[in-house]
Amino acid sequence: MILPTVRDPRLVTIRRGGSLTDEDHQLLAVWAATCAERVLPIFEDAVPDDERPRAAIAAARAWAAGELPMMQARAAGGHAMGAARPLTGAPRFAAYAAGQAACVGHVAEHDLGAAAYAIKAAAAAAPGDPHAARDERDWQRAQLPAQVRQLVLDDQARRNEICWSVFSD
Repeated sequence: MILPTVRDPRLVTIRRGGSLTDEDHQLLAVWAATCAERVLPIFEDAVPDDERPRAAIAAARAWAAGELPMMQARAAGGHAMGAARPLTGAPRFAAYAAGQAACVGHVAEHDLGAAAYAIKAAAAAAPGDPHAARDERDWQRAQLPAQVRQLVLDDQARRNEICWSVFSD
């Protein structure tokens, strides 16, 4: 469960009564896709013929560019999560990251789902590296666009506990 019971109005679009602009929503989707794409090779090494997670990442980017309706991007996210279900460990987490990224257009708060699953994938892929999760988190933070950086960092602090505490040391 990566979504809070009480939504932060800063992560709800203006048309739905929040304060999130379309531009910032799109930036969150691109950032989530970037997080998921970094760990995508973990999935593809395990299941090279399954293109659903890659398609989900592309769908997230296409939605953000205005080239794909939200419902199609969300459906691609569901397919990526379907690719995850029979797997375990790092490949499963990587596919879930892709699925979450594709769903950001539907609910902006899925951005942290993509990031958290990517961190879990990186850590599971490097069991001998005690810094793998922290290094992935720090890399993700370095990718944050300045325009949404503080919003995401605030949200990471707010939802850290329901995101497996991957956003803290």
